[in-house]
Amino acid sequence: MGKMTTIQLNKTVLHSLKEVKEHPRQTYNEVIAKMISFFKYAKKTNQYDEFLHKIQQPKMKELWDNQEDEVWEHA
Repeated sequence: MGKMTTIQLNKTVLHSLKEVKEHPRQTYNEVIAKMISFFKYAKKTNQYDEFLHKIQQPKMKELWDNQEDEVWEHA
């Protein structure tokens, strides 16, 4: 394994880390590494979702903002 370091954690964070362990012998290093991979995946997925939303906005505006729909709103 690589070089190790010591970090200080708030007691509530330590308690939360204990709660999310998948098994009793799982190290905090493993828990944190897994959290980081989930965070990176979520961040990448969110960026993709935001990208899709941005490119869809002009077409959705074109479809929704038209005279025919406005006529039906006041029928």
